[in-house]
Amino acid sequence: MCGIVGLFLKDPKLEPELGAMLAQMLDVMCDRGPDSAGFAVYGAGAPGFVKLTLRGPAGTDFAKIGAEIGHLVTPRDTHAVLSVPAAEEMAARTALARIAPDIRVVGAGARMELYKEVGLPADVARRFKLDAMSGTHAIGHTRMATESAVTTDGAHPFSTGPDQCLVHNGSLSNHAGVRRRLAREGVSVDTENDSEVAAAYLTYRMRSGDSLGEALTHSLDDLDGFYTFVVGTESGFGVLRDPIACKPAVMAETDGYVAFGSEYRALAGLPGIDSARVFEPEPAKVYFWDRAA
Repeated sequence: MCGIVGLFLKDPKLEPELGAMLAQMLDVMCDRGPDSAGFAVYGAGAPGFVKLTLRGPAGTDFAKIGAEIGHLVTPRDTHAVLSVPAAEEMAARTALARIAPDIRVVGAGARMELYKEVGLPADVARRFKLDAMSGTHAIGHTRMATESAVTTDGAHPFSTGPDQCLVHNGSLSNHAGVRRRLAREGVSVDTENDSEVAAAYLTYRMRSGDSLGEALTHSLDDLDGFYTFVVGTESGFGVLRDPIACKPAVMAETDGYVAFGSEYRALAGLPGIDSARVFEPEPAKVYFWDRAA
């Protein structure tokens, strides 16, 4: 079943409240996906630097790893954010693989931080202190595993490109074929989850020159099944439903924000919701809000 939430802030005054607002939305969606959860937050970045979100086994000494690599690490439970100059990203990844082979890089970008774990979504949000995070936009997911095991690797969001991530509710019927097509193009997919295939597909299209909107439009022809995608990029937030629109979805827009939820109750606690324009996104229509526009 799964639950999706997303929030794009148009009013900078709301940015300190982004994490608290998203945490409340995730909490409401616990019963749509109680086995694991995750979220990506687009906060402040330092010019010329890249954030690598790391995940390690419980008890990992991230501070020691950062000291050995020679860069700042900020731990958050089983994850940590390693900040490195963009020119040194590959060297840092190589050093990580040598020093701490159990560490996984689950996300990378100038602004994106990505966290996910097994457990009740409200508990996952508390573990990572989501309510204290700030930023311009964020997406989240509560998972009810139906096609792969309940693991942290299988939890959403999936990130396959810089500052880009995807959450998905539904099922792709042709993901195995798309996976093989991507492999022939040199694009690898690490998990069994069809949602990672969708994320990798969008990254591949964008690396080939598409905008996110064009990549999502092409996905209507290339990805078969029933689905709702919510996608985050460095500057924006996009939504797409399949042509039949099988999965539930609702959006709300005010002067201060755009919000997405699998159900209206995920949006009901947001400020100003009583006067928001509330609507159901149309089938096969790409929606995108961009802070750079």
